[in-house]
Amino acid sequence: MSETLSETVSEQDVDVVVIGLGPGGEALATAAATSGLSVLAVDKHLVGGECPYYGCIPSKMMVRAADTLAEAGRAAQLAGDVSVTSSWAPVARRVSEEATSGWDDTIAVRRLEGTGAEVVHGTARLAGPGRVDVELPDGSTRSVTAVRGVVLNPGTRPAAPPVDGLDGTPYWTNREALRADSLPGSLVVIGGGPIGCELAQVFARFGVRVTILQHGDRLVPTSEPEAGALIEEVLVSEGVRVMTSADTSSVTYADGAFTLTVGDETLVADQLLVAAGRTPNLDDLGLETVGLDPTARTIEVDERLRVTGVDRLWAIGDVTGKGAFTHVSMYQSGIAQRDLLGDEGPPASYHALPHVTFTDPEVAGVGMTEQQARDAGLSVRVGSTPLEQSSRGFVHGPGARGLIKVVEDADRGVLVGATVVGPAGGEILGALAVAVHAAVPVETLQSMIYAYPTFHRAIETAIGDLS
Repeated sequence: MSETLSETVSEQDVDVVVIGLGPGGEALATAAATSGLSVLAVDKHLVGGECPYYGCIPSKMMVRAADTLAEAGRAAQLAGDVSVTSSWAPVARRVSEEATSGWDDTIAVRRLEGTGAEVVHGTARLAGPGRVDVELPDGSTRSVTAVRGVVLNPGTRPAAPPVDGLDGTPYWTNREALRADSLPGSLVVIGGGPIGCELAQVFARFGVRVTILQHGDRLVPTSEPEAGALIEEVLVSEGVRVMTSADTSSVTYADGAFTLTVGDETLVADQLLVAAGRTPNLDDLGLETVGLDPTARTIEVDERLRVTGVDRLWAIGDVTGKGAFTHVSMYQSGIAQRDLLGDEGPPASYHALPHVTFTDPEVAGVGMTEQQARDAGLSVRVGSTPLEQSSRGFVHGPGARGLIKVVEDADRGVLVGATVVGPAGGEILGALAVAVHAAVPVETLQSMIYAYPTFHRAIETAIGDLS
């Protein structure tokens, strides 16, 4: 009797299988194919992953637009009267046409195929060491043996907190927010981390009445407390209501409105954005077939990104637990690529991991916070300075709120962490990231010449404040 379509299985041997084609996976598949290896690259959604379609690129287009409105509002204090009527239409157009090509990955697929890789849209699962089953959209299955190995880069998806009634309501995650072609009159944001703060400020600047509900006691909680306090002050000054230590107990949706119970208060809004973390895509990956726990939130890897205890298996990106950032995935991709190809190179090191939240002002950090350094048992000295009191801050005027804070291991005389809040904070961070990464002696940093008048010159003042 002939097999049905859903039972059809084809067998294949390739050198490398890459599961998940976010930035790191796409880069690794490209490099492996360019090196002459046979590569099967699989993703169930869009080649390129979250970053170019629902994260980094389109969201920063939205941020750029909102920042332009803010700058126009500051013109009265600097250059004269300016009248601006905001419109969401050009933002939606740029995101759709310029950033995402209508959320179509054809260009990315062709680019990857041009290197010699085979690209497949389907659901890939491990089927044992060095083996992968790929379920295709037509219901058929390809069973693949990876001679050199398998690289996992499954990424994450938006998480939903366990709030009564939330499931089944038409709430937004970052994905729906990035596809919005019109704006609600009012918005409640659950989550005061980077995504929640960035999008809250964007929508508020376009006239939406925004409330942020943060379960913890401060915004951007992985940054220094001073950064969270400053961002809260800025958002409140722009009309955003910020509720910290907020316990959302229930959500209902009826007649085009969301109703939330938050402690003793009831909030009503046209739209609800849930920005309360991410869930790793590990639950449908077949981890149990190679002896790994499918309920785990991370995959343990060594300094070459080899999965601990499993032969011919590498993992990169968010699921390694080293930092849910595109730049971490790309960094790990290069290390795993070298190991896969047998090339020499430095192992992974995360002591100078940078991160930037693109609010206005930006919140940027590298390495340890003060508390992390103290918890690690270091002999800590800290120094800080308000950015608006720097020479450039004085010249800049409105919008120059910020600070630079440095954390020193006094026993070694080197910086182990730094935070910058301010205009172009992510760019100012570059110098401090080099200092932390290379363990540049504080004495050397004190002897530098810092250009005047610049924002980065405040680094010298912060280092001079070490105590």
